[in-house]
Amino acid sequence: MKTESIEQFYTDKRRPMPEGINHITGHFNVFKLEECHHSGPIHYARRDYYKVTLLKGHNRYHYADKSIEVNGVSLIFFNPQVPYTWEYLAPDPTGYFCIFTPAFFTEKSRMALTELPMFAPGGKPAYTLTDGQTEEFSALFEKMLKEIESDYPYKYDLLHSYLTEMIHLAMKTEANNTIYEHPSANTRITAVFKELLERQFPVETPYHKMNMRSAADYADALSVHVNHLNRAIKATTGKTTSALIGERLADEAVALLKHTDWNIAEISNSLGFEEPSHFNNFFKKHTGATPRQFRMV
Repeated sequence: MKTESIEQFYTDKRRPMPEGINHITGHFNVFKLEECHHSGPIHYARRDYYKVTLLKGHNRYHYADKSIEVNGVSLIFFNPQVPYTWEYLAPDPTGYFCIFTPAFFTEKSRMALTELPMFAPGGKPAYTLTDGQTEEFSALFEKMLKEIESDYPYKYDLLHSYLTEMIHLAMKTEANNTIYEHPSANTRITAVFKELLERQFPVETPYHKMNMRSAADYADALSVHVNHLNRAIKATTGKTTSALIGERLADEAVALLKHTDWNIAEISNSLGFEEPSHFNNFFKKHTGATPRQFRMV
């Protein structure tokens, strides 16, 4: 299954590509649904970015192996691990949506997205909103739309705050419990794997040493064969176990380079790399820059 890139998103929506989309420091944008044209059918696919949509009207979502029909106002959190699409059952849908890359969120927060219930494997991402809740979430989207057009130099800090507030408001809202089946065995294994992975973080001291770095390490901890773990992770997320471990390590490396004064050798050691040169190669592979170049940005 093909994964849609954030660049492909702008092409399909016939929107101008923002200058300087940076996969290191992250990307965020927000739109009114009625102002965003799609050039063709909305394919059932994974995306390499997160999306939060407030949609008004009669619609049907196809999310993982579930179909969700909503007539009213719904708030849905889409994540890169789960393929999805939707169809409009009534003409002229209205609403809002924002998109963001993992780096946008983690660069400004030590909270892991996979720890949040709406983004967790097997989680419940759909929220049916009352009139009062619709006003509250719509107001946040309007603030985002106003801020994204501003010249305020710290506007992305403010946009991150609005996104975080939206997430917390949603967590205070009861998720729609009537449209989901119990997760599959693959989903359960993936959820436990991700919980084990997140327990490695945050790295709080340069003397810390990660002791779980490979798919085999996690398979041993879960008492499953490594091939079984790899198949479950691939079926659920579309990625390999090693890729998910590498992405999470890269996110933590970015956070440590930005938010600590540890030298690169200390960061390399704390993340379990035997040599700083191995860390340099790893970081450049995932971000396109060396650790030293990243700190100079």
